[in-house]
Amino acid sequence: MAQIDPSREYSPLRELIFTRLREFFREPEAIFWVYIFPVFLAVGLGVAFRSQPQQVIKVGAASGEGAERLVEIFRDQAGFQLQILPAEECRKDLARGRLDVMVEAKGKEYRYVFDPTRLENAYCRDRVNRAIQRAAGAADPVPVEDEHLSEPGTRYIDFLFPGLIGMNLMGGGLYGMGYVIVDMRVRKLLKRFLATPMRRSDFFIAMLSSRLLFLIPEMLFLLAVACLGFGVPVRGSMLAVGSIALVSALSFAGLGLLVATRARKLETISGLMNLVMLPMWLLGGIFFTTGRFPEAMQPLIQALPITATNNALRAVMLEGATLASQLHELGIMLGWGLVSYLLSFRLFRWI
Repeated sequence: MAQIDPSREYSPLRELIFTRLREFFREPEAIFWVYIFPVFLAVGLGVAFRSQPQQVIKVGAASGEGAERLVEIFRDQAGFQLQILPAEECRKDLARGRLDVMVEAKGKEYRYVFDPTRLENAYCRDRVNRAIQRAAGAADPVPVEDEHLSEPGTRYIDFLFPGLIGMNLMGGGLYGMGYVIVDMRVRKLLKRFLATPMRRSDFFIAMLSSRLLFLIPEMLFLLAVACLGFGVPVRGSMLAVGSIALVSALSFAGLGLLVATRARKLETISGLMNLVMLPMWLLGGIFFTTGRFPEAMQPLIQALPITATNNALRAVMLEGATLASQLHELGIMLGWGLVSYLLSFRLFRWI
């Protein structure tokens, strides 16, 4: 514990906040997971899903009858890479993701082998079929024109970054409150704090205040990487983005406090954190749209705080929505936070 300066008025709340800040910055691993790891994750995913040249479709042709005809068809076709392999080897490479589609030519007929549950495979199958049909002399009955989306705000990378910000708010709130409090309980620090001249409310306010102070550089780092590194637009006001982040951080901090109310071991709190976060990682629309899940699951998914966070961030950043238009999403976050704090204060165990 830091010594008290007798020249200034003693404030338990101020001392608790400074204690939490000193404790945090004395733990290099905490700095890494809160500030450095999210940036590494954002850069890595950003590079993986950046705008790229047209995809080269890897086509596997079963060796034997008709394989030479396929070589002639794709010889002058741009965007295709044809491999002649035994049928069994083609199927294995297709299952391992080394091929996008397999073609078997028998007489005048062609047979496509692909996984229809992978959207990219179905797309590749259509591209290959169109190339074969045109080589056979078929003409498009209706003229069409392709337009590739490349404008900032319409790319996958633009969809991804608000989700990464929401994920970081969730992880920071849960671990920044829940794990830290259980660690204090394990090390008997909570018991020592109770012996000091502080109000119990000072402790909770100090934990929340320090969490919000950590939030500022987190948001600035991620937004800087998104905007400067990958051209992700922020079409709404930064005040709206900051307000959404603030409400979300408070909500997730409440959840972190709730799961830490009775846990007495670090293994216990780690398991509870995973139990809370894993469903939200999967269902909350971080890496892909929530619309991919069945309609019957949508009421549950839309009621999650991570879904509300991501929806609000994407609306403001990518569509230029106002903060007032996101009252429904903010209400969901506030509802989770309010219930979590009320239950936490009722169930919290200091020792």
